[in-house]
Amino acid sequence: MQRPLKITARDFALSEAFEAEIRDKAAKLDNYYNGIIGCEVVIEAPVDHHRKGGPFNVRIDLTMPGGELAVNRQREETLAAAIREAFDAARRRLEDYGRAQRGDIKSHEAMLHARVTKLFAQEGHGFLETPEGREIYFHRNSVLDPGFEHLAIGADVRFVEELGMEGPQASTVVITHKHPSARIL
Repeated sequence: MQRPLKITARDFALSEAFEAEIRDKAAKLDNYYNGIIGCEVVIEAPVDHHRKGGPFNVRIDLTMPGGELAVNRQREETLAAAIREAFDAARRRLEDYGRAQRGDIKSHEAMLHARVTKLFAQEGHGFLETPEGREIYFHRNSVLDPGFEHLAIGADVRFVEELGMEGPQASTVVITHKHPSARIL
């Protein structure tokens, strides 16, 4: 980290052991993302924590080039659990941030194009034909707004193909253009 770690305890005195644990866990965050500029940890205790214990609130604010991450873990009964949970969440967020920075994020499947060739309005399903001539089944629940009722034979659609119980099927069907000769059944 480029800036020193800042630890703030509100409404109670933080023991040296817990402060050392926080410093150790904060230093280990550099293993998950090397570009951390700064880290601030704020710990809050409930008003009656002397008699009742928790719940404790641990907030971790991380500053990186081009962004900030905040982790807020509340309602942990012991301070040790609150610290552990907050730093575990910070580690996961840093790993996700690093993957996004490297471009290692999951890409969504590209939507394919097709034309509606068969509609069975009473049964609530139909078939699409792809430019390659493949026939793909779709259900009324797969059609996004404006919905199945607005589909017509000849309408152009985009869809995501997935494997159903009886072969390929379309999900996330989106109407892109109603064909001029399209007819609603």
